Amino acid sequence: MKTQHFICRLFILIGIITLSPLQAQNASALLGKWDLEVEKEGKIYPSWLEVKLSGVKTLVGHFVSISGSARPISEVFFHEGVVDFSIPPQWDGSNYMHFSGQLADEMLSGTIINSEGEALAFKGVRAPKLIRNAPVNWSKPRSLFDGKTLKFWKPFHNKRANQWEVKEGELVSPKTGVNLITEEEFTDFKLHIEANYPKGSNSGIYLRGRYEVQVEDSYGKDPSSILFGGVYGFLTPNEMVAKPADSWQEFEITLIGRRVTIKANGKTVIHDQIIPGITGGAIDSKEGMPGPILLQGDHGPVKFRNIRIQTPQ
Repeated sequence: MKTQHFICRLFILIGIITLSPLQAQNASALLGKWDLEVEKEGKIYPSWLEVKLSGVKTLVGHFVSISGSARPISEVFFHEGVVDFSIPPQWDGSNYMHFSGQLADEMLSGTIINSEGEALAFKGVRAPKLIRNAPVNWSKPRSLFDGKTLKFWKPFHNKRANQWEVKEGELVSPKTGVNLITEEEFTDFKLHIEANYPKGSNSGIYLRGRYEVQVEDSYGKDPSSILFGGVYGFLTPNEMVAKPADSWQEFEITLIGRRVTIKANGKTVIHDQIIPGITGGAIDSKEGMPGPILLQGDHGPVKFRNIRIQTPQ
């Protein structure tokens, strides 16, 4: 581990010495948002990168790893197609994460040395803008939960056994276990859903399986992108409207392209804001594709009810 950490720090030093920031016109090929796929232990995991200019020549950005929230990048180095940056650890490991890639033919590929010292191959493409210009005519609401069975839903692949069950008309995850996704996939939609969690618990509602709306015991706290009603790591509610734990919390969520509006407990806390990219724990990074509704069950106990959706006609 120490050897890998030393190598990572050496890469950083080399990057600082040799990869000087470019002028804006030369950096244009890298600027923007990138949907990444990372290979780990024979499986593919989603990741995301944003690179932008600070002033006229310094490149900065944000990075979403396999897990956790979007993290700022203080400086991105780019020279002759080589991309290089490092960021401190977040939830996993104790080392700096180091990213080194090559940009060629509108594709990024390379190696990530993660905070645990593992070398992981990645590849990526530009994220779609998902712009919608036409007005939306919504269908009538239809139920995604019949109050009796797990029809419409299935466990998202996990080594754990499925803990979800139906009790008294509620969709219940009594303990930490697997996540649950809809059989059906969606593009744009309006979603009504109600959640209830015990004190200190944590869950989430993933839109298209990629963008987490945080469901967490946050009563009495200041608003934050990683607390109740936020789009995890990206969008902060304009006020904290969470009720105390063991109360039913009501959400009305509209997603059109990348634009999201979230009404929680009767108040609009995020209005028509752009979600920059996938959040940690997303099912994949294929942002241009439809995706399911995912209910997070791998963090703590939670209950849901009255799940209804409207889709474009």
